[in-house]
Amino acid sequence: MKKRCNVTIDFQQKVQYLTTLFDETYIKDIIERHHIEKIQELNDLINVLASGIGSLSNPSKIQATFKIVIQSNISLNTIRQYIEHLKDAFVINEAVRYDVKGRKYIGTPVKYYFEDVGLRNARLSFRQVEETHLMENIIYNELKIRGYSVDIGVVQKRVRAKDGTFPNKQLEIDFVANKGSKRYYIQSAFSLPDAEKLKQEKASLNSITDSFKGLCILFCWAYFYKSYIFTFLFAIGVIPIILFQTI
Repeated sequence: MKKRCNVTIDFQQKVQYLTTLFDETYIKDIIERHHIEKIQELNDLINVLASGIGSLSNPSKIQATFKIVIQSNISLNTIRQYIEHLKDAFVINEAVRYDVKGRKYIGTPVKYYFEDVGLRNARLSFRQVEETHLMENIIYNELKIRGYSVDIGVVQKRVRAKDGTFPNKQLEIDFVANKGSKRYYIQSAFSLPDAEKLKQEKASLNSITDSFKGLCILFCWAYFYKSYIFTFLFAIGVIPIILFQTI
């Protein structure tokens, strides 16, 4: 019982440290540097961004969240300014979408990731620990640390609909990582419990026609050793990697 109590106290101390660090260093600096008066709106924005890591968003969507959920009339321009302040302070990073086949950038929506996942978790009091999005954030940060520029990939593919037509469908590649002449297409998969999930993850990578490598980063060795995953990924030219092996 005593050991369990000590573990709880230790965890609470870590949470308190991270929370204080965020409030007294990052947020305080932003407020003083940019003479921000509406401090609550800044804090609300940070909470919205922390809750939505790995999800497509933009200032307009965030403004709608403020109006519906928070009942705030914050302006679009203020949201854009605050986001830039957070980026300049190395609190968040922005990943834009890139059309792989069209070879062009898509302006909006984008994805926001936290520079420090621990600060993000502490900000939300460890209430929203979504493994899939946190894993994405960790991979994004690691790629940036290794010197890669990182975008969100989009691939257009014709998919047969129920009515027999073949409309264009946008498939997402979690990350397109570039450094010099190197490029990797990366899918983040916390788990691949069955063949259907595997099919979903490989669909976008299998739609790319260039010669750059595709990687599927898995969370756990258990999924790596499932024979159908190992065989199938290699069969379509995708290299499976374990998350903790990469970092």
